[in-house]
Amino acid sequence: MQGHGIGGRGLQTLCTVAVVLLSACAPRPGGETLTVVPEAEAAQSLAITVASTRGRDPQTGTYTDARARALNYERFTIAIPPDHEASKIEWPDEKPDPSRSFAVTARDPLPGLDIHRSGRGRQDVVVFVHGYNQTFPESLFRLAQVTADGHLPEQPILFAWPSAGTVVGYVADKDAALYSRDELAAMLGTLAADPDVGEITLFGHSMGGWLVVEALRQLRLSGQDAVIARLSDVVLAAPDIDVDVFRKQVEVIGPLDPPMAILVAPDDRALRISAGLAGARPRIGRTSASSPAVQALAKRYGVLLVDISAIGAVDGTHHNRFASLVQLMPERRDGLAQARAQVGAFILDPVSATLVALSR
Repeated sequence: MQGHGIGGRGLQTLCTVAVVLLSACAPRPGGETLTVVPEAEAAQSLAITVASTRGRDPQTGTYTDARARALNYERFTIAIPPDHEASKIEWPDEKPDPSRSFAVTARDPLPGLDIHRSGRGRQDVVVFVHGYNQTFPESLFRLAQVTADGHLPEQPILFAWPSAGTVVGYVADKDAALYSRDELAAMLGTLAADPDVGEITLFGHSMGGWLVVEALRQLRLSGQDAVIARLSDVVLAAPDIDVDVFRKQVEVIGPLDPPMAILVAPDDRALRISAGLAGARPRIGRTSASSPAVQALAKRYGVLLVDISAIGAVDGTHHNRFASLVQLMPERRDGLAQARAQVGAFILDPVSATLVALSR
């Protein structure tokens, strides 16, 4: 006789949820981490431009999960401590100290999207769109960590949408991301039209990857092909997108040059939960590059799908490997750039920083 308890798949999902919830039990950074403190001796100081659909308290400047009617703009200067450990964020205590933690040393509200130019000539930029269950400080300091560890020459821009910053806020976050689609598309149009902006890299993580693809689809459907053509690179890390939905999205967007890069890991626990919440619908970010169906999908739609499972996991969710992957960039930038011209499914060898082809 079949019982009426939780089935095998449901039990596995609940166990995975428990693992992620336990990993999230540590206190999360609050608004105090954005307190502006004097500069101190630090390994690096970064300027990050923020464009956000989050509401902002006019008195305190605190970003909330309220949905703003228009984009808020601000520039943050972030200090990276001298003893920073790659792929980590050294979170400050109640009072940030730039000598031993990430710290904000300046905040400057902006009237519009004002790119911080480090020198003469056109300024390359990288737009980072964060994922689900992210507070504003977490997304800001993660971009600072990636920029510092990757020695990125591009000006970092954080597109911060109003995530609720809670594990149980998945549906609310999906709505908040969708709410922000028009603003992301409009911001990309602003960057594309700026003659002082050089190459534009668009990087979406997790649910932010879904938002990126939705914005590209909207640009294509509205005839803004010139904006898409201005994008030098589109990268989706662990994208939280239903496989069938992704297929429909890329059918509209069409092939990109260079190809859209998708970073996947079959052991991604966060996307396992996401699939469970979506009725066991598989997510593109958790597909296996060794699957013939996945290889065929990547070639058919002209995308570069890369399994990055060999990269060390940053935390128990196995969902943030991009934070470690960026360390390969300084030494292997040229080789990885050449590999970006390929389509199909590959595995990344972290030792040689080369792509190993799986399909024939």
